[in-house]
Amino acid sequence: MKVTREVHDVETLTGTMRTYLYRPDREGIFPSLIFYSEIFQHTGPISRLATLLAGHGFVVLVPEVFHELNPISTVLGYDDAGKDKGNEDKHTKPLESHDSDTVALVDFARAQEFCSSQIGAIGVCIGGHLAFRAALNPDVRGAFCLYATDLHSNTLPCEAGNQTLMRCGDIQGELQLVFGRQDPHVPVEGRELIYRELNAQECNFSWTEVNAEHAFMRDEGDRYDPELSLLMCQKAVAFFKRVLL
Repeated sequence: MKVTREVHDVETLTGTMRTYLYRPDREGIFPSLIFYSEIFQHTGPISRLATLLAGHGFVVLVPEVFHELNPISTVLGYDDAGKDKGNEDKHTKPLESHDSDTVALVDFARAQEFCSSQIGAIGVCIGGHLAFRAALNPDVRGAFCLYATDLHSNTLPCEAGNQTLMRCGDIQGELQLVFGRQDPHVPVEGRELIYRELNAQECNFSWTEVNAEHAFMRDEGDRYDPELSLLMCQKAVAFFKRVLL
């Protein structure tokens, strides 16, 4: 399918959230995917991946995950300055604000005439964490989480007892988690902790580890693995077609 792109400003409890919408360029009603980006927000690699997903029959919403902390349309560079600012934002915005963003995106999607009521979440890096977090919302039926950071370390700001992994037993939908074995941000001890907790809470989840570094899906830079990226895209599309259609 060909894909069309739109830009919307979604109102949230913490301000206006610029959201990029990708959808099939044809008549129809399609399930929605909330695609949570890396700390750098709506970069070229994120846009291209969103286009790919939309071309398989989904409405893809890419919010600016740190909209409260930056001017609208801010895109951080894949350099030290961008990394430092993105990490500062990550450790500033509380998870509760991400939760209210998710509610706003679900409401927005369901108000569109071309969206069905079926909603999933996908994300990379901090976005993988936010996709996992989104699955705490009962309106999100499934989450595909790529090298999700900060799950094992509980280092994102939130109210006491509201850490994401601690609450995984509240998730009603299905999870798929993907990690690179050579990812220093989620070392083997961290992956083992996440796996144990998901098992202990009897979550409905699938688990994939590949021989890759962090950000292997990003089609810029020397960590990109085109073969694995294609395989994970195929897994994500198959997953969402099963749980959302």
